[in-house]
Amino acid sequence: MVQSSVLGFPRMGVLRDLKKATEAYWGGKLSREDLLSEGKRLRLAHWKIQKDAGVDSIPSNDFAFYDQVLDHIQLFNAIPERYSKHGLDPIDEYFAMGRGHQKDGIDVPSLEMVKWFDSNYHYVKPTFQDGQSFKLSADPKPVREFLEAKEAGITTRPVVLGPVSFLFLGKADRDQSVKPISLIQKLLPVYKELLEKLKQAGAETVQIDEPILVFDLPQEVKDAFKPAYEALSGSSIPNLVLATYFGDIVHNFDVFPALKNVHGIHVDLVRNPEQLEGVLGQLGSNQVLSAGVVDGRNIWKTNFKRAIETVETAIQKLGKDRVIVATSSSLLHVPHTLESEKKLDSEVKDWFSFAVQKASEVAVIAKAITEGPAAVKDLLEANAASMKSRAESKRTNNAAVKDRQAKVTPEQHNRQSEFPARYAAQKEHLKLPLFPTTTIGSFPQTKEIRIQRNKFTKGDITAEEYEKFIEKEIDDVIKVQDELDLDVYVHGEPERNDMVQYFGERLDGYVFTTHAWVQSYGSRCVRPPIIVGDISRPAPMTVKESKYAASVSKKPMKGMLTGPITCLRWSFPRDDVHQSVQAQQLALALRDEVVDLESAGIYVIQVDEPALREGLPLRKGSERDAYLKWAVESFRLSVSGVKDSTQIHSHFCYSEFQDFFHAIAALDADVLSIENSKSDAKLLKVFVEEAYPRHIGPGVYDIHSPRVPSEQEIKDRIAEMLQYLRPDQLWVNPDCGLKTRQWAETKAALVNMVNAAKFYRQKEEKA
Repeated sequence: MVQSSVLGFPRMGVLRDLKKATEAYWGGKLSREDLLSEGKRLRLAHWKIQKDAGVDSIPSNDFAFYDQVLDHIQLFNAIPERYSKHGLDPIDEYFAMGRGHQKDGIDVPSLEMVKWFDSNYHYVKPTFQDGQSFKLSADPKPVREFLEAKEAGITTRPVVLGPVSFLFLGKADRDQSVKPISLIQKLLPVYKELLEKLKQAGAETVQIDEPILVFDLPQEVKDAFKPAYEALSGSSIPNLVLATYFGDIVHNFDVFPALKNVHGIHVDLVRNPEQLEGVLGQLGSNQVLSAGVVDGRNIWKTNFKRAIETVETAIQKLGKDRVIVATSSSLLHVPHTLESEKKLDSEVKDWFSFAVQKASEVAVIAKAITEGPAAVKDLLEANAASMKSRAESKRTNNAAVKDRQAKVTPEQHNRQSEFPARYAAQKEHLKLPLFPTTTIGSFPQTKEIRIQRNKFTKGDITAEEYEKFIEKEIDDVIKVQDELDLDVYVHGEPERNDMVQYFGERLDGYVFTTHAWVQSYGSRCVRPPIIVGDISRPAPMTVKESKYAASVSKKPMKGMLTGPITCLRWSFPRDDVHQSVQAQQLALALRDEVVDLESAGIYVIQVDEPALREGLPLRKGSERDAYLKWAVESFRLSVSGVKDSTQIHSHFCYSEFQDFFHAIAALDADVLSIENSKSDAKLLKVFVEEAYPRHIGPGVYDIHSPRVPSEQEIKDRIAEMLQYLRPDQLWVNPDCGLKTRQWAETKAALVNMVNAAKFYRQKEEKA
């Protein structure tokens, strides 16, 4: 019979229960014991959901209080000494690595956090030392959670990140020279010990994730698979199902001989269905194929007819006993359950499937193939009706939008003048000093802001009352910036919920949800809007608040928009229209907003594109070139309708941009701000090597941590930056927006930032 499996399940719970518990613990409002108890409750609930759905292989060890890679750092004792030396309780040591720790005389920043492949999830980067050693924790989490499920009567398939991926996704610590992949022989005995303990606990199969097989890998990394999977074989170790996802693995087929001892291979047949034939040809005579036909990254219902046909193709070659119906990846990237959405229009709701529903989908597909279509006849017919409804719906097509797209000209992608002329006009108009200071956009969203927004949403207060409240919040933020003596102000975004959702709610072609939260990092959750049709802007979206803020500000006011690629990437996009089409529609809507902001007296406009890097295809080649072309064109289309004297900013998170720097330069933004505080400042040398002519604001401190950097620390960061950037080129700003921070730490950090900038300004003026 054909088995079904889920590669991982969302952790947060139906009402973001884990977020609430961890934040209560961090705030001293929940005990350690109660936090651990809540984690156990959620794990049991999620296992039961999947069991009740009929899933055969249910994952364990997919739960994490902060991040699954951070779990492995602690599991294998790959903990830098700056965290381990303080004798913290294991859970506090864990959170210190994830978010920093500044308490009881201990002051350590967090480890670096970067995007998980091309998703909006962030993982904590393993950080290795010269002379690195590994040791299995005394109470290994994968074993503990397997036994926890077993005690509840549920046999699970533990999930672990594979040894090659764990090392490849890490880095050498600052001032260290170790090559992570060179540590493979030291790491393998610890992995083997873990797998043996899982076998002793009763685990028959383990899912071992090696997602890096979708990358173009250096030969030394490819070579590491052979010793790894020779060591991780034998009767003392469970069957291993090696999982890949987010791309194809055809280009790494030369690794397959090293994988001859693994029980099965999982591939993502949603992202790359064309790899199926090649993978089938590479499998050994007894190896199993785990066919990822249910999308773990998007919210659309699975087309049962198409999925069944794909699985049947595999069965024709392998037989039913050697094929598993699976999600394409972990369901971490989709919301918990569609049942929570009571306000969604019934037509579009019928097109969606969240994690709970996707667990049922893999079971239905497996049953249809094992027992025949008649066994699930009603479900197959209902699914076909949903597919037909979506394909024929009028709400997916807007003739006016398509007509406008057809009339876009090449000239609309270019500013009036090149940067030198623009900068001269901006210098005269804005009159900014050297080392201008600003923030990235948002200020803390207080409990009071959330309460008032909720009241307005429920209709408990009028639009006029809510508007007056927002104006008061803006007044307060302006006063704070006056006191801080920043150079370019922002209005603080008190009216905004999420940087993409806010715009999605104001654009035609989107629908939005009430409880469809997805984990972004740690306890941070986002509620991505959903693109269901052609996109247009019915009315201005941000002009009113920005215009009011400018009217009460002494300094230039910066308008804040989310760019077309980020709006696309941080939404659930359509899967029936190419993403370049959706990006251009978003760009045209934003172009209208940029022009309206300028007309309202906003002469600094920031169009954030933190997801530009995230959307980059994982492999170099024609697909990447094509993406960068339409992504850059979309950004330029959105911002090029303004005068030279209006300064265009853009912001990038997790800026590992060396391999596509030409595209960053091609955006032609006047000022770039980039996440940089956790990165080696030497990354900035690319700006020197490429003779980048425009202005840059590398982040001087990490906003993902509550830790307050000292003034000297920020001075040191600026000094590092000045080794690579000219004084007249450098802006001083935090890494990212301050929405998730508290006011006390925000003010303290910004005071130190402004003082550090003034120090260098005065130094330069004296020179």
